[in-house]
Amino acid sequence: MDANLQSYSLVLHQDADPRTGGVAVCGFTTAGMVGVISTSHIIKTLGLRQLGTVMHKDFPAVALIHDEVPKHPVRVYQGDGIGVFTSEIQFGNETDIPFATTVLEWFTKGGFDRLIIIDGLTRPEKELSTGDLFGVGSIASARERLKKLDIEPIQQGIVSGITGFLLGEGDRLGIDITALLSEASPMYPDARAAALAVEAVSDLTGLEIPLTELLENARSIEDSVRDIIENASQMLPAPDEENITDIDPSFG
Repeated sequence: MDANLQSYSLVLHQDADPRTGGVAVCGFTTAGMVGVISTSHIIKTLGLRQLGTVMHKDFPAVALIHDEVPKHPVRVYQGDGIGVFTSEIQFGNETDIPFATTVLEWFTKGGFDRLIIIDGLTRPEKELSTGDLFGVGSIASARERLKKLDIEPIQQGIVSGITGFLLGEGDRLGIDITALLSEASPMYPDARAAALAVEAVSDLTGLEIPLTELLENARSIEDSVRDIIENASQMLPAPDEENITDIDPSFG
């Protein structure tokens, strides 16, 4: 990793041990909110404990309230052989490289074996999600895992933002990184697209991550995430439209 790239500070809780090992998962507030819905479900279902908070002086001074508990919006969690990095507010695309670099630092210090990125994607010609899931692997073994699970690869195209930068660094540095790209609605938070990605995480890792609650409460989850994003957007500049993962429709 290039030492000249800026990263954000990961502030650990008192007496927290950053070394987790196993599988790292990250998700951000991008297309369809797939990443943040997925990571929130994984954290809750597996009962992961919060390890620390990602902070920077330019981040907005805001706490998100979950079940009466205030939380910083960018956090990391750990459990037995799994760590999760999540951001519950959307930042401008000028933060993509610092966030991606922070993820790589967390990955290295945590002693993880591989990283799974959960993201949403939209295609301009489609207004609604069609339930498609695509995968990209940074190294041969990651691509082989996707192939065994019949997750459709992206043969040609562009993956932008944090996910794109992490995939490129995975290829450059030989890090085992898999991106799961779930086709999501461009118009609203898409919990059903998130469920598709979480199911793939379970298949890829062998972790048992029940989906019942996510699917049964999809509408309320989508409404809750929409409220969080709308409230946070009042304190943040609107992100550029380029900060949405998109792919060339010529894949196949």
